[in-house]
Amino acid sequence: MTETQTQPLIVIKDITKVYRMGDVEVHALRGVSLTVERGEMLAIMGPSGSGKSTLMNIIGCLDQPTSGEYWLAGQDVARLNDDQLAEIRNKQIGFVFQNFNLLARTTAVQNVELPLIYSGVSGRRARAIAALEAVGLGERLEHRPSELSGGQQQRVAIARALVTSPSIIMADEPTGNLDSKAGAEVMQIFQRLNEEQGITIILVTHEPDIAEHCRRIIHIHDGKILCDEPVPEPRRAGESAYLLNHRPAAVVGRRPR
Repeated sequence: MTETQTQPLIVIKDITKVYRMGDVEVHALRGVSLTVERGEMLAIMGPSGSGKSTLMNIIGCLDQPTSGEYWLAGQDVARLNDDQLAEIRNKQIGFVFQNFNLLARTTAVQNVELPLIYSGVSGRRARAIAALEAVGLGERLEHRPSELSGGQQQRVAIARALVTSPSIIMADEPTGNLDSKAGAEVMQIFQRLNEEQGITIILVTHEPDIAEHCRRIIHIHDGKILCDEPVPEPRRAGESAYLLNHRPAAVVGRRPR
């Protein structure tokens, strides 16, 4: 194991984020410090306007802090340019959002292929199919989003996040538009990806029962971390009969973490 692999995956020190709107300064983050080890599954909770989405955007290299340090896998992310941040997003981090963000006229397998097209990877279809099979959608490859349920659309989004073999999956309110059954299936997938493949899962949610599926919960309010606590016995997601027989398999081309 290399020195980089023995270091914490994420180290954030005294991060601030200030948005300027005319003459007004909005302090979204106020000196946040956080360490995340490889293979953790954690939830970030907080009310609207607490700074949790800003923190997620910075961790996901979608935004940069105003001040402070951010180290990802031993790399000083806070000093990278836009092209370097884009490369990290494409290769190391997978994103899942509340509204799925799928292309309406594109099939499931084509949606999953998109990140690989951007990075010029060969063997895209095989990897996209493997990712869809990993989330129990091997029989829905040619279906468009309008032909899928909300839960199935979110599983396509998870497959799209998974297809680049990321070390981190970041999920922003991933069950927010789903009923309880579909939400349980999504959380079951996240738990298995974390436990069986060691993928670090960082989940932003305002729902306590969803956060309790994680092994650690961070509460943020007014741009500061108020509480960071382990979950001794995480809630187990309901076992879907279909997913029980279709366990998430490693996607083709998975890189060592």
